[in-house]
Amino acid sequence: MAAAKGTGRKGSAGRRAGTRAIPPSRRVVIAGGGLAGLALALSLARGGAGGLDITVCDPALARPAPGGDASRASAIAAGARRMLETLGVWSVVAERAEPILDMVITDSRLADPVRPSILSFAGEVAPGEPFAHMVENDDLVNALAAACREAGVTLAAEGIARFVAGPERVLVTTASGAVIEAGLLVAADGARSRLRDMADIGWVGRSYDQVGIVATIGHERPHEGRAIEHFLPSGPFAILPLATRDDRHRSSIVWTERADAADYLLQLPDEDLREEVERRFGLELGEIALLSPARAFPLSIGIARRFVAGRFALVGDAAHVVHPIAGQGLNIGLRDVAVLAETIIDACRLGRDVADEEALLAYERARRFDTVTMGLATDGLNRLFSNDLLPVRLMRDLGLGLVERMPAAKRFFIREAAGLTGAVPRLMRGEAL
Repeated sequence: MAAAKGTGRKGSAGRRAGTRAIPPSRRVVIAGGGLAGLALALSLARGGAGGLDITVCDPALARPAPGGDASRASAIAAGARRMLETLGVWSVVAERAEPILDMVITDSRLADPVRPSILSFAGEVAPGEPFAHMVENDDLVNALAAACREAGVTLAAEGIARFVAGPERVLVTTASGAVIEAGLLVAADGARSRLRDMADIGWVGRSYDQVGIVATIGHERPHEGRAIEHFLPSGPFAILPLATRDDRHRSSIVWTERADAADYLLQLPDEDLREEVERRFGLELGEIALLSPARAFPLSIGIARRFVAGRFALVGDAAHVVHPIAGQGLNIGLRDVAVLAETIIDACRLGRDVADEEALLAYERARRFDTVTMGLATDGLNRLFSNDLLPVRLMRDLGLGLVERMPAAKRFFIREAAGLTGAVPRLMRGEAL
């Protein structure tokens, strides 16, 4: 269906596309220059089908390359790391990435003097291969953008104003009025996707009465690659290891807090906020310091009613959002990218259109079950652990204690967290498209 009315004038983008004499059936426009959008562009550009023209549109591409703000970092699971390695990006960020060598889970109240470990995981899915690495988002975005330019992807520093999808092409009008005739438009423009709304694709979800607070913490002693998740009544408090920088031992925190309490906490003077972090962080790593501003974002769960429409597809947060309790938001978005790129490249090799209907529906079928399952799992975990009811506490601690005594179950959960279970797409197996 048409997503918007009007096509505007043909500007520089339209003339550029015409001079390259590439048919719309071989052209893909991606809205969103974040991790998912850039990863998709690079996957398609290096996919081996040949002759694809890829454009990424995002006003943020006009800004100077970010740097120095380590408040946002992500856990890159082993499957996603294999994908980035296959795309030639991992080597650029590997030196600044920190492997997660083991993970410890506690369940306690904030005032408890001792937080005993009730479950721990070894951190390798194979000898010498950690199940995840921590990578600062700025580093990964910059590496992907540079690789896209090298691969011939056009990075346009403007948004998309509207588009009209027809049976043979989609006409994409940029904010400057330029028109690009493409075969496929992909929305990777985040949870509040404008393009998803333009395509009249519904959204099912709800907001949690919780806020995620992220920051980078300095501490006296090395973390030795250990991740810790403290389950507290207000929500999980995760401590995730970061690479040492400027001789500072560092960790990233992802702190889930009730919305009303978060408003109060974020208005505290720096030293008072540091003390609140220390109460949750603990003293195991010595004295701590806030190395970045604490940033907050509302938490929610949601999924698009459809992942595809006529010559249109959703990836990443534009298709789904989950609670960060399992650290899987970015990884399931990159799995979207791997599956969509694989279906598009395979269709092109058979001489089909980049928006081949059968291929897009196959992408949707492949991803909906996985994302619904992950959404329900993280929602259930959040409900289970974000409360202080004694019967629930006893039940969950008993369950975690049983898992601690079952090595086979622990290996399964590690492989699941690493993104190496189920129908793993080729890129996440470390295979080129």
